[in-house]
Amino acid sequence: MGDMAGGNGRRLPSRRAVLIAGAAGLATAGIGVGAASGALDLVRAAGAAEPQVRTEVVRSRARGRDVSMVTILPSQLPAKDLPVCLFLHGLHGNARQAAPTGLASRLVQGAADGTLPPFAFVALDGGDNYWHENHVGDNPMGMLLDEVPAWLRARGLGGATGTPFACAGVSMGGFGALLYARRRQERADPVRAVAAISPGLLMSWREMSTRRAFKSNAEWASLDPLRNVEKIDRTPVGIWCGTEDHFIEGARKFMRLARPEVAYTGPGGHGDTFYRKVVPDVLGFLGKYVPRTTRV
Repeated sequence: MGDMAGGNGRRLPSRRAVLIAGAAGLATAGIGVGAASGALDLVRAAGAAEPQVRTEVVRSRARGRDVSMVTILPSQLPAKDLPVCLFLHGLHGNARQAAPTGLASRLVQGAADGTLPPFAFVALDGGDNYWHENHVGDNPMGMLLDEVPAWLRARGLGGATGTPFACAGVSMGGFGALLYARRRQERADPVRAVAAISPGLLMSWREMSTRRAFKSNAEWASLDPLRNVEKIDRTPVGIWCGTEDHFIEGARKFMRLARPEVAYTGPGGHGDTFYRKVVPDVLGFLGKYVPRTTRV
């Protein structure tokens, strides 16, 4: 067994994604939906605790392209202004693949039985550049900071401003989640919590340079959470990483430097088998920081 703050080792059920949506709200505020997505199909779950996953396509000016946006809801009829946590995918991933197995099911189950306050996850296509503008005109961090709030507000999510209360991510997305928390801190609008699963924190430029995500060692150093720990200030942080993961050295260093609220290392590699194991603890950590202003 590994060391986990507030975690548990329960076995997770398989995820059963149910695509829901209608055209309602998709055309508001000038937000375009890709023609390929059309009016999304509505599939009603037979049981009360089924994952509800809405998939649509939006136009991102910050990224200069259409991107998929996936919303995981805690019920078929979520409350207005439901709080939102961003979920950032890993390298070579996308919004549809972002969430670990079991996250949607556990979210719905927790909201139904009262062990979690209701909130939603939203994932977007972020490319392969560690959630920053490596190429001019493709700025995934700008999308998260400047476009996502309007998209959420138009859909009745995220409160009056549509601003996510937290950010989570896996691998490259864990790096991105920590960077997002820093950017929100710099804007004097800090997130309530940030959760990073197997975050892509590397110890050498030689290895990072093979990913072609940064123009230089200096640019990477300026953005690397390991060398900018103080810039997320007092934001509550949770880190989970398997002891057989190739990012474990960087994760352990971050834990030593940042002293996060949750610092878990336990058996496992870099993949969904480990991710799904820590999902209950990740949800429990995020659930502590959900704004207590809505009900489902």
